[in-house]
Amino acid sequence: MKIWGGISRISGIYGKDNKVERVNSTKALSSKKDVLSISNQAKDYQTAINALKKIPDIRQDKVLELQEKYETGQYNVNGQELAESIIKSIIDRKV
Repeated sequence: MKIWGGISRISGIYGKDNKVERVNSTKALSSKKDVLSISNQAKDYQTAINALKKIPDIRQDKVLELQEKYETGQYNVNGQELAESIIKSIIDRKV
């Protein structure tokens, strides 16, 4: 492939004096400190999480109540209701 005509203009780019001068002095740099800001929504979320962490995972009063019923023989489980509850929880998970 031959290019006619414009070669002298293309090669002329490289003939120009495009020199970079040496830097003799620089301005003093001022150091900036990082700034962190937390939104009000994040603060509210953090407060809610801290409050939830203080709540015990086990409700001891309910445990003692069921334990007492079990030991005295008053704790009766209806098998039909238990089976329906298990099936319902499985169906609810699939949806």
